[in-house]
Amino acid sequence: MVDAIQKELISRKDYINTPVKTIYFGGGTPSLLSKEEIAQLIDTIKDHFGVEANAEITLEANPDDLTEDYIYSLRQTPVNRLSIGVQSFRNADLQWMNRAHNAEQALKSIHSAAAAGFSNLSIDLIYGIPGMTNDEWKENLDIALQLPVQHLSCYCLTVEPKTALGHFVKKNFVQMPGEEISSQQFLTLIAMAAQAGFEQYEISNLSKPGFVSQHNSSYWKGVHYLGVGPSAHSFNGISREWNVSNNALYIKSVNENNRQSEMEVLTPENRFNEYIMVSLRTAWGIDINYVQENFGKLLTDNLIESAREYIEDGTLVLRNNHLILTETGKLIADRMASELFI
Repeated sequence: MVDAIQKELISRKDYINTPVKTIYFGGGTPSLLSKEEIAQLIDTIKDHFGVEANAEITLEANPDDLTEDYIYSLRQTPVNRLSIGVQSFRNADLQWMNRAHNAEQALKSIHSAAAAGFSNLSIDLIYGIPGMTNDEWKENLDIALQLPVQHLSCYCLTVEPKTALGHFVKKNFVQMPGEEISSQQFLTLIAMAAQAGFEQYEISNLSKPGFVSQHNSSYWKGVHYLGVGPSAHSFNGISREWNVSNNALYIKSVNENNRQSEMEVLTPENRFNEYIMVSLRTAWGIDINYVQENFGKLLTDNLIESAREYIEDGTLVLRNNHLILTETGKLIADRMASELFI
């Protein structure tokens, strides 16, 4: 797999502008990689793309993989940011989600990473879990906000079709919490995180000053990116493409110089809707000037007219020529985005 990813990197070295500003090892379980394999991939990127001296290099990791020995080995690589998939500090939640780690391992992995010298740590948490009360969510956040972490990614549990959870919900084996409970937990997150010095720069992402995820922010700002490996997505402003998901087929196709992928050429409507969807979720919001420069006056006028009802009901504000969600607007962001689409 590592050899195939290297080959794909080399074959696609002209896809994006260089030097690279962010590298993200994510999807699957990249914490299975040894320090030698991580260094090998980063060296390939440096050799064929160039990497900025202060580039943000993130590795996603499961708490159970972050042993003291593995953390020490990671410190010997250029990785300078860890994103740890904690999900919850409550063992009941972790067992319900069928996670391999427990709460003690989650806490130990964070403290060990900080002690080893990692000063840019992010953790994932999930709310809206069946049976979790708002008080229990507060306890989760209390623990998280006292830890040496600089970034939080907090997501509401969603039910996807054709999954085990989707089946259980459909059969009424699992009762999902109502929108009122999920909204309450979301507002609790915003309030408690703000009190602890975290800024909510995107609906699901919060950071201490200076620790905004540069990689994720680039995605929300429409920066072009290259994804390598099975299922990886790439975007160059004109089209989006994604690799075959099957590991064996991916390796075989790359080795035969016939990488298997699909591509979608984005129409102006696609690009407009995508810009609205991702920028609306951020603290900086929708830039009216950007819309006019890239999509024209007619679409800009239509956007402002469509946004008027949300401005009037207080869920959206027009500030410095940017449309920005208010706190209550964040609760209906997806619905609002769809109403602003063309």
